[in-house]
Amino acid sequence: MKTTIGVNDPKAVKKYSAFLAKDVNRKSYFTKKYMGGEDSSMPIHRLMELENDAGEYISFDLSVQMSMQPIEGDAVLEGKEKELKFYTDGLYIDQMRGGVNSGGRMTRKRTVHDLRKIGRNRQSDWWSRVFDELFFMYLSGARGINDEYNFPTTYTGFANNAISAPDSEHHLFAGSTTKATLASTDKFTLDLLDRAKAYASMMGGAEDKTPKIMPIMIDGEKHYVCVMNPWQSYDLRKSTASGDWLDIQKAIATSVGKDSNIMKGGLGMHNGVVLHEHESIVRFNDYGAGGAVEAARSLFLGEQAGVIAFGSPGTGLRFSWNEEKRDNGNQLIITTSTICGVKKTTFNGKDYGVMALDSAAAKP
Repeated sequence: MKTTIGVNDPKAVKKYSAFLAKDVNRKSYFTKKYMGGEDSSMPIHRLMELENDAGEYISFDLSVQMSMQPIEGDAVLEGKEKELKFYTDGLYIDQMRGGVNSGGRMTRKRTVHDLRKIGRNRQSDWWSRVFDELFFMYLSGARGINDEYNFPTTYTGFANNAISAPDSEHHLFAGSTTKATLASTDKFTLDLLDRAKAYASMMGGAEDKTPKIMPIMIDGEKHYVCVMNPWQSYDLRKSTASGDWLDIQKAIATSVGKDSNIMKGGLGMHNGVVLHEHESIVRFNDYGAGGAVEAARSLFLGEQAGVIAFGSPGTGLRFSWNEEKRDNGNQLIITTSTICGVKKTTFNGKDYGVMALDSAAAKP
């Protein structure tokens, strides 16, 4: 007899839930390249405490660097010891859902396509875009005007995790110091990248100071990552001499750790900063004195710039898969869901691990 896996068969539910999770991890830009678990040196840190335990909120800490003058000779140390200080942040999780209607019996009869498989592929594409858009919005601290997003331009955040604008210490502008003074000629340049690297290298690091942006360790070498819009990378190449740009490309091709996920697919490397581009970088159209300059916000990333957490939907997997028939059994509906949360990491009221680099950026 032929083996048949029908609608909502437990084997199908588990199989397609697992496939969906695997597909999303493979297709999502951030989860594929930049996400790691505990003790990993990655821009996105995955918090796992709620994957098997009940709850909707995770609290996590940053241990602040200790600062004290050493006690010399036989001087008394007792009573002069320094307390351990921590900054705390937290993340909420909530449910997200999506679905497809695979049509009625005759629709499914007329096609040779496996609509269940196609439904999985389209939803995995959709979920990967959803996660990437969430990361871009949260890390940028803005929704922007991107019309390809699944989220409306009025979107302010998910699961009680508000999208927060970058603070002044983590916000740089090309050729200017404010949004209102950015001119259409203030394009992305190596100078902006060098300023960001210098700021990150010297920022904070001591008690009661702004938390230091920690570089990403790749095979023992310290690096940062800059993700820019394709229009920004075009401006960067145009402003860079051809020989210099060739050196930038060679730097990543010959670097230590060139086979790591962070290095793969990079445009090049400059001053220890790995350069990438992505079309979903947040864009604006209201910069400049007249509020009409088009701009984009590239992301300068170190360790733990953002966090993500999942809560199991009851299957032991990160996604749930449900199939049901409607219209007296005529239509097959496939829905998927996950319980998750995403946010930018902030400690002591300051961003941690990310800087926003704004430049004019218009269609070439």
